[in-house]
Amino acid sequence: MLLLSHPTGNANVRGAISALEQAEKLSLYQTTVAVHQSDWYFKLLPTAVKQELLRRTYPLPRCKINQHPFRELARLVSLKIGLQFLITHETGWASIDSVYGSLDRILAKQLTTYYKKYQIAGVYCYEDAAIYTFKAAKKLGLTCFYDLPIGYWKMGQIIQQEEAELNPEWSSTLQANFDSADKLARKDIELQMSDVVLVASSFTRQTLQLAPDFKAPVVCIPYGAPCSYTEVVNRHKLNENKLKVLFVGSLSQRKGISYLLDAVEQLGDRAELTLIGRFNQLCSPLEQALVTHRWIASLPHQQVLQEMSHHDVFVFPSLFEGFGLVILEAMAQGLPVITTPHTAGPDIITDGEDGFIVPIRSAEAIAQKLNLLASNRKRLLEMSQAALQKASQYTWKRYGECLVKTIQNYV
Repeated sequence: MLLLSHPTGNANVRGAISALEQAEKLSLYQTTVAVHQSDWYFKLLPTAVKQELLRRTYPLPRCKINQHPFRELARLVSLKIGLQFLITHETGWASIDSVYGSLDRILAKQLTTYYKKYQIAGVYCYEDAAIYTFKAAKKLGLTCFYDLPIGYWKMGQIIQQEEAELNPEWSSTLQANFDSADKLARKDIELQMSDVVLVASSFTRQTLQLAPDFKAPVVCIPYGAPCSYTEVVNRHKLNENKLKVLFVGSLSQRKGISYLLDAVEQLGDRAELTLIGRFNQLCSPLEQALVTHRWIASLPHQQVLQEMSHHDVFVFPSLFEGFGLVILEAMAQGLPVITTPHTAGPDIITDGEDGFIVPIRSAEAIAQKLNLLASNRKRLLEMSQAALQKASQYTWKRYGECLVKTIQNYV
């Protein structure tokens, strides 16, 4: 039996706990905020709050969820009302780093009790929320499973420091460049204590070559896609004038956002761009982009999928990623994807059939592919159908089965 811990939850976490629960391998899920729609207070909440909290629902009975919500709720409120001092990078009491570290410390203190009560054989933790839990687990002889959802930090640092020099006007959005030496050291210790490391892309696996004193086996399991809807491929009109281009993700230069903006500008009035995502730090070119293009700060997941189905192509020009779940989500809505080798793109996309792989930092390559699709609607429709078919091969069921099999090999 495993104890799985993640501070905020997301689609891949839900995929993991759902699979472990079905396989009767999960004893407890530890998180910050967990909501059940049947809770008495839920109906009394404003619609916007409900939509936010619905992201924190999990496919588990209450008895298997242990939550510690206060610091995370403070973070969410601070984001809404602008209490910046509470969420200052690393140092704020309710910063995302503090939320992760706090949950990690709480679990470490409680682990001996859980070990005796639930007969736990291993712990499953995620980057930045594992160091204290792993130290406690080692004393109990438990297997430490480490989920690394993004590439190794050293590679990210190299790329983002280069980017800050190449595009200084975007440097304020490269938040990893402001990570402290202590935070980076903790990441290395987490890796060194891991018994098994799970990644979702070959790019993430490759970046681990830079990790010092790292010897654990690495297992690569691609994430899953949401349900596909076959009718979406019929939406393309051969006589459409503008190519509808979509980006979903944090609005930072780590995601290659400036290169997308430059590419769309090259197409002029032949394309229109929608940006969906929040930003941690504004800069002058980003401010201009938010005025120039259609921008949506945040949407519930189902509405994001609906937005995808109303567009023609998804562009994800990330410089440094782990997987990029939005790639599969877009393909499942019938969108060919333009992305880079620093994502899961090469693992999923057949270049030229259901999407395109372009070099990082190349607005020209992105513009070339957009121009191709804008000029050839028949090709766009064919690639849309191929993207839909490809996404159907990557299910959360497949992800869960591979994850459970991996865990069974080690505990």
